[in-house]
Amino acid sequence: MSEILWREHDQPHSARWRSEAGVPPPPKVTVGDDTLKADDAWHLACEGHAILWRGDFQNARQLLQAMARRLDKSGKKKARIPATPAEAFNQHRLRQGQRARILGMLLIPIEADFTIPLRRAPDVREACVEAWGEPDDRPSVVSLRELQGLVGAHEWRRKGVPIAALGASIHPYYGVFSPVRGEYVDLVAEAPLPASDLAFDVGTGTGVLAALLAKRGIKRVVATDQDARALACAGENMARLGLQAQVDVVQADLFPQGRAPLVVCNPPWLPAKPSSPLEFAVYDPDSRMLRGFLQGLAEHLAEGGEGWLIISDLAEHLGLRSRDTLLAWIDAAGLQVLGRIDTRPQHPKVMDADDPLHAARAVEITSLWRLGKK
Repeated sequence: MSEILWREHDQPHSARWRSEAGVPPPPKVTVGDDTLKADDAWHLACEGHAILWRGDFQNARQLLQAMARRLDKSGKKKARIPATPAEAFNQHRLRQGQRARILGMLLIPIEADFTIPLRRAPDVREACVEAWGEPDDRPSVVSLRELQGLVGAHEWRRKGVPIAALGASIHPYYGVFSPVRGEYVDLVAEAPLPASDLAFDVGTGTGVLAALLAKRGIKRVVATDQDARALACAGENMARLGLQAQVDVVQADLFPQGRAPLVVCNPPWLPAKPSSPLEFAVYDPDSRMLRGFLQGLAEHLAEGGEGWLIISDLAEHLGLRSRDTLLAWIDAAGLQVLGRIDTRPQHPKVMDADDPLHAARAVEITSLWRLGKK
C-alpha cells in the first residue's frame, strides 16, 4: 500500500495513495484552495508539484478544466507535423502521457468512509466501493481526474450500454472495457454460426460477445478472462440477462480446457504498451494476446470448427503491424483463412479531422476473420 506524505499547518500528514495506473505518490505536495489561480496551478503541476485541494469541490473541477485548456494550447504551439503515421501515433501517446501526468497533479482527499470533506462535493461512496472494495479505516488521496473517471464508470455501470444486437444493455465495471463501439458486436451478430452446441469466448471482458452467442442459440458458451473485475462483470451481466445456465464464466489466460466448434476472440487492437491497467483492453504489448490466440487456436478447435478473430486494421494504417505479419502468424499457427467479414467503424473520431490519428481512422476497417485448421 502506497502512502502520500505532505505538510499542512506546519504538521506532517499522510494518507493512503490510490492510483489505478500505478503512478507513485508525488514527492512534492502543495495544499491549495479557492484562492489558487489557474496559471499558478498550471505552473506548479508542470514543475511536478501536486496540489492537495482544500477548497470548494466544484471550483476544483473548474480549475482542472482551466489547466486542461492551458495544456491543449501549449501542445498546439509545440506540435510539429509527423513524418509517418507511426510517428503520429508515438507523438499522440507521448502527449497523452504528459497530459495524464500534469492533470493528475490536482488531488482530492477521501475520508475513510469514502466521503469527500470538501464543500459541494458529490456523494461518491457507491462508486468508490465498486472500484476499490469496502472502505477500511484510513483516509485516501486520489487525483481528481481519476476520481472523475471512477464516477463516470459508475454511471455506465448503473445505466448500462444499450446493445442493439442483444436487444438489451450491458453494464460495464470500472476498469473493464465498455462496448461502446458497436461494429464488432454487429459482426458477431451477423456471421453464420458453424455449430450451435458449444462456443468459447476468449477474453470476454463485459461478456457482451458471450451473451450475444447465447442469444443466437449457442447451447453452451464458456467465457474466459484473467482479470477479476472482468470475471465479476461478465458474471453479473449473464445474471441480468438470464443467461447463467448457458454461459460459464471461468478464469483462464486465453483458452479454457477442451475443444469447441467455435472459438471467438476480440483482442486489443493496437500493439503498444498500456500506461495503466485500464488500457489493457486497447493496447496489447508485442501483440501478446493476438499471437497467443492464434498460436493456441488449432488445438482448441473441434474438427471442422472455426475461430473468429475480430480485429481492426488501425494498427496497419499506423505502421505498427503489417497485414503480411498477421497473415504470416495465421499460417505459422497451422491455420487458414476461411473468409472475412468487414465493416467500417462509425464512432465519432472517424469524422474528427482534428484527431491526430484522423488519417488512419478515416480508412480503418474492422473485420471478423473466419479461421480454420489447415
